[in-house]
Amino acid sequence: MTVYFIGAGPGAADLITVRGRDLLARCPVCLYPGSLTPPDLLAHCPPGAKLVDTARLSLDEIVAELTTGADVARLCSGDPSIYSAVAEQMRRLDAAGVPYEIVPGVPAFAAAAAVLGRELTVPEVGQSLVITRMRARSTAMPPGEDLATFAASGATLALHLAVNLIERVVEDLLPHYGADCPAAVVARASQPGQRIVRAVLGRIAPEVRAAGIDRAAVIFVGRVLTAEAFPDSYLYSASRDRPD
Repeated sequence: MTVYFIGAGPGAADLITVRGRDLLARCPVCLYPGSLTPPDLLAHCPPGAKLVDTARLSLDEIVAELTTGADVARLCSGDPSIYSAVAEQMRRLDAAGVPYEIVPGVPAFAAAAAVLGRELTVPEVGQSLVITRMRARSTAMPPGEDLATFAASGATLALHLAVNLIERVVEDLLPHYGADCPAAVVARASQPGQRIVRAVLGRIAPEVRAAGIDRAAVIFVGRVLTAEAFPDSYLYSASRDRPD
């Protein structure tokens, strides 16, 4: 047997990879993350497949479903490499001697950037992206990974799992980015009910509250969000050295 950790993408059923879709279509067992998985995606499962909603399962219960002896498609919202809680599942599978593979998917921040119509790395404006979160009821942040530390770099920020703490986010970022720094919040990117709020940092919190956004959102902060006066990339520059 093999467990396939498959990035299901940000929500739209057609944003799964072809590899992920094909594996989903041949695995007799599929574990999926509750309301985050569109029904159209589960339609790719083979007839008679065992479908398990993991929303209310404990880690032990999930691992029990992963180790039944059949190939398992373990759907993860977005991409398994970030905020997917697969690390502890893989650790359990290693201990049990169960093989697994990881199939990447479209992460939520990438889908949100696409909705905004922005590149997150712009020449001479921003070339770094920090993907992070705020602590609420989740596990503690490691030392040195507080928001103010990241903000001191001035890099573009993409914050997951933080929209309910938007006032705290703004408070931590204002000393580093200024009240006029562009910001945006995208909720449910690529899904029905998708919403976008654009504002400067000093105004983003009340705008988000007024829009009623309280979950499934990515917060962006950085000058790249509105950058227009920037040089063309060297990648396609006429002055770039090119092979004969």
